This record gives sequence, C-alpha cells and structure tokens, in this order.
Amino acid sequence: MSINSEDVSQRLDLALDASGKAGELILQHYQTAGLQVDLKGDQSPVTVADRGAEELLREQIAQKFPDDGILGEEFESKESANGFRWILDPIDGTKSFIHGVPLFGTLIGLEHNERVVMGVCRFPALDEVVYASEGQGTWWQIGDADPKQTHVSEVAEFSQALFCTTTITGWDKIDRRETFHRLSSNAGLARGWSDCYGHILVATGRAEVMVDPEMSPWDAAALVPIAQEAGGHFIDWNGQPTIYSNNGVSVNAKLKDRTVELLAD
Repeated sequence: MSINSEDVSQRLDLALDASGKAGELILQHYQTAGLQVDLKGDQSPVTVADRGAEELLREQIAQKFPDDGILGEEFESKESANGFRWILDPIDGTKSFIHGVPLFGTLIGLEHNERVVMGVCRFPALDEVVYASEGQGTWWQIGDADPKQTHVSEVAEFSQALFCTTTITGWDKIDRRETFHRLSSNAGLARGWSDCYGHILVATGRAEVMVDPEMSPWDAAALVPIAQEAGGHFIDWNGQPTIYSNNGVSVNAKLKDRTVELLAD
C-alpha cells in the first residue's frame, strides 16, 4: 500500500510538538536531588521521567491518531489498525540523564507497513531537535532559531574519521572488544559520545561513524530516516538497513563499506 505524504507530515507535526512537551516533563526531573532509579528485568535503569514521558507521548498519539500502533520501551505494545506504528524511546540515554549529563534524547520513529518513514530526536537539556521524513531531508533546530537542513560529512578516509561508540562494556558483553580496538585504532579520533547523541553527530556532519553494539528497535527507529535523509546510512553490523538486528551503525556514505569491513569478525 502506498503512503500519503500528508499522513506522514501530520504525524511529524505531532511528533515535534509532543516531543517538546515530553522534554518539558523530563526536565522537571533533570538534575534533581532524590530522583528514584528503579531497575527493570534486564537491569537497565528507569525513572519517573522515562515512564511519564512515554505516557505523555502515547496520550498525544492516541488523541489524534487512535488507529496507529505503538511500540515503546516502557509499556505494552498497541497493535496498528492502519499500517502506521510509532516506536518510542522517551529517554534514550537514561544513564546520562541520571548522572546529569545533557546528551540524552527523546526518540520518536514512525513505521508504515514495517518501513521507517519518519524520525525525531529531541535533546531536552540542549534545546535541540533533529528530524526527518522520507523525501524531505534532515533538519536541525537549535532553540528558537530557524531549522536548517543538515547533511553527513564528506570524509572518505577512515583514518580521518571521528568514530563514536557507547560504553566499552557493551562490546565485552558480545565478546567483540577486539573489534572495538580495530575500529578505534584505524580511526582518526575515537570518542565515547554514546546513545542517540553519537548517531546525531553523524547525521549533522560532526562525526563520521557511530557504532552501537547493543540496540533495541526503539533505540534505532528514529535514526533511520534521519541518517538516510542526511545522505548517510543507518545499518546493522552486516550492512543491512534494519532496526531489528540488536546492533546499529550510523555512517556517512563514503565510509559505509570500510566500516562494515572493520566490523567483520
């Protein structure tokens, strides 16, 4: 079934507005004393800000698009009745949020018949948002300034690339620390700007490669159109454009093949 661009545009408008409201809620709990941190079954942390922000996003979606499905990190899935499914991560980088580091983001992706067609990544503590939809480019807005279209870099040599990743323990969990060393030793610069922030650095041309050894669909969905519309790629470690491989890579166009080579075990 073909997709109506107006349907996507309306949902993008909602995502931008709702992510702003969720950001305001999140900031009420940011850098506050006594924030309670609970551990989920997988031992990952969750706070009242995570749950409250996802509840807000779900309510906003349900009010305007009640037939759309929803997959979120914190609550049960809702089936789609029309092919549209929202994929939500209210705080990507909860550990950063807990430690008062401002590089966490609210991620909103939109699938249509299992193809991701829209993505929003908002950084509440930085007052920045990056967003994209199919065929409309990737846009970056800081504060109240006008959004500007943004692109990946033109760096073509890995030896000149800025390579980002998450915590080293993620590589240890999948027994791929040597792969990390291979990437970092070949890169011009390696930094641990993790979670969605690293991926957005690639989409806005400030880094060339971001490799994540562990990702869930809600970590990845919003990043697909953001990377693609900026002229780059969001892929798994085998070079496939999917959000369901439990890992992910954002990379500029000229370094895609070399990055996949370096990731090969």
